[in-house]
Amino acid sequence: MIHIVFNAADVKVLQEAIALDETLQGDVIQIQDDYAVGPLTNIYLGEGKQQRKRWWHHVQVGGDYDENIETETIDDYKTIATLVGTLRRDETEVIWIWAAQNKHDVSGYYWLLNYMKEFQSRVFILYLNNLPFINEKGNIFYPDWLFQIPAKEFLKAKKLAREITASEFEVDPDEWIKICEENKGVRILERGKKLVQFDYDYYDAELKKHVTAEWQKASKIINNFLNKAKNTTGDVYLLWRLKTLAAMQILEMQRGVKNDKDLEFKLVN
Repeated sequence: MIHIVFNAADVKVLQEAIALDETLQGDVIQIQDDYAVGPLTNIYLGEGKQQRKRWWHHVQVGGDYDENIETETIDDYKTIATLVGTLRRDETEVIWIWAAQNKHDVSGYYWLLNYMKEFQSRVFILYLNNLPFINEKGNIFYPDWLFQIPAKEFLKAKKLAREITASEFEVDPDEWIKICEENKGVRILERGKKLVQFDYDYYDAELKKHVTAEWQKASKIINNFLNKAKNTTGDVYLLWRLKTLAAMQILEMQRGVKNDKDLEFKLVN
C-alpha cells in the first residue's frame, strides 16, 4: 500500500496513524506543488512544465524562497516516475489517495489522476468531504485539512476508502483538461470536487484590507489575512501579490532587508 497526500503536515499525522494500525502499513508520498495556483496550460508536456517552473521561479525569487527553486528539491514529475515504476513492477501494489475538502488537495488529485489511468482498480480515494471528526478536546468538527485530524481518528477514516470508478477516470480528467485550458491563475473549491477559476489578482482586494497607512512587515500582513479571510492561499503567493501591488504603485514597499518576509508595506499616501 502506498499513501499519497498533498501537504507536508499530512505526512506526519498519517505516519502517526500508520503506527497505530498495521493494516495501514505503507509508504507515504507527498505531491508537493500547489496546483491551486499558477499556470496549467500543457501541464503534462515539456513546454507546460517549463512554463510553470519559470512562473514559480518568478514568484519565489528573493529572500527565503530561492532554495527550493534553485536546487529543484520540489519535483513532482520525478516522484510520479518513481511511483509509476513501482506500480508497474508490482501488480499487487495499491494506491490510497487522501484528500480533504480544500482546493489544494482537490487540484492535486486532478493533476495526479492523469498518471493513475493505467492502474484502474488499484487506485483508491479517501475524500473527507464534509465529514465530522472528533478533535483532541473531544468536540465534533469538520476538518478542512487532513493534518487537523488526530491520528487516532484516521483509523475510522480508513473505512471511507473506495475504488476510483471507471466513470471518474473518464469524467475527472476531462474536467481537469477544461480547467487547464482556461489558463487562469487561481482555483477555488466551490463544492464537492467542483473547482472554479479566477485571475491572478483574486486575493488582492482582501489582502489589501490588512495593509495600513503605517509600515508593517509582510509576515504580519499575511498572517492577518490568513487568520481572517474566507479563502486563503500560501504565504509565498501572497508575498508575491504584495510585491506586485507595490510594483503597480498601489502599495509602498520598503526595501533594505535580507529576508523577503521582512519587507515592509503600507498604503500609498
